[in-house]
Amino acid sequence: MDTKDAEFLAGRTAIVTGGATGIGRAIALALLTAGARVAVGSRTASAAPFADLPTDQRARLVVHHLDVTQAAAVADFCATIRQTLGQPAILVNSAGIMPDQLITDHSDALWEETLAVNLTGTYRMIKACVPDMIEQGWGRIINIASTAAAVSAPGFGAYSASKAGVVGLTRAVALEGAPHGVTCNAISPGWVETEMALAAIKRYAAAEGRDFGEYLAGIKASNPQKRMIQPEEIGALVCYLCHDDALAMTMQDLVFAAGSLW
Repeated sequence: MDTKDAEFLAGRTAIVTGGATGIGRAIALALLTAGARVAVGSRTASAAPFADLPTDQRARLVVHHLDVTQAAAVADFCATIRQTLGQPAILVNSAGIMPDQLITDHSDALWEETLAVNLTGTYRMIKACVPDMIEQGWGRIINIASTAAAVSAPGFGAYSASKAGVVGLTRAVALEGAPHGVTCNAISPGWVETEMALAAIKRYAAAEGRDFGEYLAGIKASNPQKRMIQPEEIGALVCYLCHDDALAMTMQDLVFAAGSLW
């Protein structure tokens, strides 16, 4: 990838689900910097997280309400993006939730919601966007999975199952897209310093009667690099996967965890 090619995605339309916060927001900002037109889908539909963007980037960004658990909402969202920004060539499935309940106490409703957002929502977005990519003869699909797909923890049955499903779906879609210039990869981060992750860590600390700062320090200390991953690092990896130089990179689950397993 030529780092001098600062706006190598100029003319491409990208969709980022869950793009108003955390990992999704960092990815949206990275794609804007790379020159793409970016559509952010979010349950909040708030453009506030992007208020400080430069004028040229703000002109290439739209933020719309999107509930990936609803098929009609996905169809309406994608139709709107085609009309306003053009056919999607890049899809980043970042919308997700991370609940935790032991299987013995697990509510069916929470199980179904977790799969609906993390797995079925990813499937729906891919199904809606792949025809546009095939028509263009070029496409990039990046699904945000998790190291929890391979190494889980008590209480994360639904989350781990949903993310393992995302990895499996990624492999199938990669094979289907290969003859059409469409790649599909998963990124499986470890602990990323986002609001959702920090909120989860606070719950764990409280449940164990421990100080939040001490608990957080312990998580960082357990990582070989002694830190949490920053969302911007994932944004940079997404941009690489969208480059023409990354055409052979497909059907992969890219573990992005600074040497640790969750």
